[in-house]
Amino acid sequence: MDTKGGEKKTAPFINVTPLIDVLLVMLIIFMVAAPLKPHRFMAKVPSPPQDLKGIQPNINTLVVTIEPDRTLKLNSLVDMGTVDDASKLSLKLISLFAERSKNHVYRDELRARLDLPESMRIEKTVFIKAPRQITYGEVARVMDALKGTGADPIGLQLDGLQ
Repeated sequence: MDTKGGEKKTAPFINVTPLIDVLLVMLIIFMVAAPLKPHRFMAKVPSPPQDLKGIQPNINTLVVTIEPDRTLKLNSLVDMGTVDDASKLSLKLISLFAERSKNHVYRDELRARLDLPESMRIEKTVFIKAPRQITYGEVARVMDALKGTGADPIGLQLDGLQ
């Protein structure tokens, strides 16, 4: 290329040789690391049921039962509303969780975790027990109401199981 002054200018170009070296090193690293990744994941499967007649349930266990007529129960408390209107259940759980916060009722596995805020350590586990003929949408409505109260985690239980 000639310019007006008669000087030649070279065209800019990218030297890709170092990039290829880096690419080859990364390829070797990934080839060495690939056999180290797990090929399967282990699942925690509950043990077979044992004789549970002598075992008392935990006093802090909360079970919301959906009756076949779509009414709700909380443990032994009846008349906690219906699937379509769970406001009574929500109010009861909110007051129960506030009382547990005041009394420092912690989840067993988080009792010693002082690095977590107290609101995360409070026992707010709720199980939903529903008969098989209840539709998923109705269970999901109850689950949404429970999430609104701050319940976490929420477990599901089928009828016929102890």
